[in-house]
Amino acid sequence: MKKILIVEDDEVVRRNLKELLEESGYEALVLDDFKNALEIILEKNADLILLDINIPYINGEVLVKEIRKESDVPIIMVTSRDSETDEALSISFGADDYITKPYNPNILLLRIGAVLKRSENTSPLLSYKDLKINMQKGTIKKGDLEIILTKNEMIIFNYLLNHQNKIVTRDELMTDLWNNNEYINDNALTVNVSRLRSKLKEVGYENIIETRKKIGYILS
Repeated sequence: MKKILIVEDDEVVRRNLKELLEESGYEALVLDDFKNALEIILEKNADLILLDINIPYINGEVLVKEIRKESDVPIIMVTSRDSETDEALSISFGADDYITKPYNPNILLLRIGAVLKRSENTSPLLSYKDLKINMQKGTIKKGDLEIILTKNEMIIFNYLLNHQNKIVTRDELMTDLWNNNEYINDNALTVNVSRLRSKLKEVGYENIIETRKKIGYILS
C-alpha cells in the first residue's frame, strides 16, 4: 500500500484528504507539527507528499527546495493560488505536479496515480548531448545555464527523447499529455512545441526538433 503524507494546516481540508485517500486504497499520513516539518517529512518516508504552499513557519515552495536536498520523494503542490508563476516556481524547486483549490477529487486522484507511476518508471535525471535534464525539477541545464520547462514542455521533450530519431505523431504526443492529465488541443500542442524549441535554442540547440508536415515531429 502506497503511503501519502498530507502537509496541510487546514484541519477540514486535511481530514477530507485523509478520508479520500484511505477510501482510494492509500495509507494516509498527516503532518501536524509544522515547526519541525522537514525532519518529520524525511522520517515518514512516504511514497508521495501532498504539500500546501501556505503552511505555518515555512513557505511550502521553500520546504520543497529543502526536501529536494535530501530526498527524491514525489511531491504534488496543493494551493489556492492559480498562476503560471506559482507553477513554474513550484516545479523549478522540485515539485512533480501542481493542483489548485478547489480541486476535483477525481482529478487529484488521477494526478497522484500519474505521479506515482512516473516515479516508478522514469529516472529523474536524463541527458541529451551535453544537456542535463531533471524530470523532477522540470529543467534542462548546460553548464551553469539552467532553463525551466513547463510541465507540458517537459512531457513533450521526454516523449521525443524516448523516441529519438523516430517520427512521433501529433496524436501520440497529445495522448501522452492526456495520460499525464494534461488536456490540450492541436493548437495548444503547436504552441508548446514552439516554446520548447525556443528554450532549447537558449541552451545552444536550434532546429533539433524537426517538423514532418502532416505527420508530427522528430528529435535528432
